[in-house]
Amino acid sequence: MPKLTELATIRDLCARYDFALSKGFGQNFIINPGICPRIAEASGIGPGWGALEIGPGIGVLTEQLCQRADKVVAVEVDKRLPPLLAETMADYPNFKLVLEDVLKVDLRGLLAEEFGDRPVAVCANLPYYITSPILMRLLEERLPICNITVMVQKEAAQRLCAAPGTREAGAISYAVAYYAQPKLLFTVQPGSFYPAPKVTSAVIQLTLHPQPPVQVPGGDEAGYFRLIRAAFSQRRKTAANAIANGLSLPKAQVLAALQATGLDARLRPEQLTLQDFCALQTALTNLG
Repeated sequence: MPKLTELATIRDLCARYDFALSKGFGQNFIINPGICPRIAEASGIGPGWGALEIGPGIGVLTEQLCQRADKVVAVEVDKRLPPLLAETMADYPNFKLVLEDVLKVDLRGLLAEEFGDRPVAVCANLPYYITSPILMRLLEERLPICNITVMVQKEAAQRLCAAPGTREAGAISYAVAYYAQPKLLFTVQPGSFYPAPKVTSAVIQLTLHPQPPVQVPGGDEAGYFRLIRAAFSQRRKTAANAIANGLSLPKAQVLAALQATGLDARLRPEQLTLQDFCALQTALTNLG
């Protein structure tokens, strides 16, 4: 099989299978031959491992995963791709395609059925328009995966990897930090893709925590993240104002909760830590 990163190969495949790249599916194929080996290597997969890929495209990253892992399962929503992938992955008996929407498929059942007791890593060049929903599903369901190594838009990567309590952090930064240890690995220029996107990309890795770094009061994670989302719903306001507005609470109650936790009422949401939000959730519950 000719190299899948060569434009001539891509155009030949697309022509023979009457395949046109879809903006709706966020399809940009990788043509820089050095990128996918770096992603696969960074994931840490090897003999005895399983790899879950999301959105395999024509298989550029997939073949790198197949060369390393015992088994690779790729979840793809585009019904036009199976015959194309049947050709590009013909040399890899350890590859399986699952034609499903990753946001709807039973991931826990899929992992158990396909990988058994093998350690599993997620590797993908994610469609940028649904990066956050995919990552949050992978994290929130506490799936039996070791790490998630994905390419996303650079701006999203910086937000996902921002440490709570820093200016760059947003609500999703706190969610990621609760479930995993994030790391920005390297950036990827637009010219590495066909067609070239208008933005720079970045590869990040999320190493899942065995246990969250903080203990949410009463185990109410839904309430905890509602509080965080409310705090960041109006970034230009103080945390007190944003929380009061976002949760429809009297501002006096929020100020009292901040005082009870020893936090300055003038703090911006990005100045609070994961532990601060735990303390604030407890205080709000006690005052409610």
